[in-house]
Amino acid sequence: MDKLKQLESFVSVATRGSLTAAAIAEGVAPAIMGRRLDGLEERLGVKLLVRTTRRISLTHEGSAFLEDCQRLLADFANAEASVSAGGVKASGHLRITAPAGFGRRHVAPLVPRFRQQHADVTLSLNLSDRVVDMAAEGYDCAVRVGDLPDSSLVSVRLADNRRMCVATPDYLKARGRPQTPQELSRFDCLVLSSDASQTRGWAFRVPKGEGSEVVHVRPNGPMDCSDGQVLHEWCLAGQGIAWRSIWEVQSDIQQGRLEEVLSPYAAPPNGIYAVFPQRKHLPLRVRLWVDFLKHHYGQADFWQNQA
Repeated sequence: MDKLKQLESFVSVATRGSLTAAAIAEGVAPAIMGRRLDGLEERLGVKLLVRTTRRISLTHEGSAFLEDCQRLLADFANAEASVSAGGVKASGHLRITAPAGFGRRHVAPLVPRFRQQHADVTLSLNLSDRVVDMAAEGYDCAVRVGDLPDSSLVSVRLADNRRMCVATPDYLKARGRPQTPQELSRFDCLVLSSDASQTRGWAFRVPKGEGSEVVHVRPNGPMDCSDGQVLHEWCLAGQGIAWRSIWEVQSDIQQGRLEEVLSPYAAPPNGIYAVFPQRKHLPLRVRLWVDFLKHHYGQADFWQNQA
């Protein structure tokens, strides 16, 4: 028996509350619907529905399984629609948010290209280094760089990202170089303000026993800002040491404007993620946007061309 048909029948009966009603909707005999449900429960080894002559109700396991089935069937329908020549087109308004600096370089340029493929989708882009409350502020998707806090949000890893400490040659000549992360307290560190991201501090890999561990240091400095691009500009102006992403400072290092420090302690790469609220039915426009980002960010020449 087709497993997908079993799931479809289960959802149909559970949402309609009647085996007969579900059978009429699918144009089959109630006995066929009954056999599909019996087969599903036997395969899973769990009771999903309590069936009496008067009503049908979900068991506790059935309620949880119903949500999963609805999400899977919606994803399957969206997948078919996105590749079908006559499929349903994505439409509606898409609200997305991203960190300011990263968004300017690596999100905003992709928006017109996305709309060329999906002309019926309108889009609002918010750029801010503040961690946006997606549910409260009504955003469909966020692009986030770095470690993600535990939350009810769903995340998809789009690419790797490496962060490093950098400063100008003149600053390092005048002040010297920190040899360990602990020595950063003696230097001018340019940090994001407390209402922005990086709440755990700067990440470093330090020796521990025969291996190593990642530790977080929260340096202080004479200046902080909620905008990472401003920190980058202050760093280029020789105001101190900044902890920035490779996508932001790679060209500066290549051209000698900045130098990496504490490279032996560089933490393993973290991630660039698409994050969205957990929903039973993810809108097609959101799924296509996430797939679009993953496709472009997965190409090495994308980052080389954007540096």
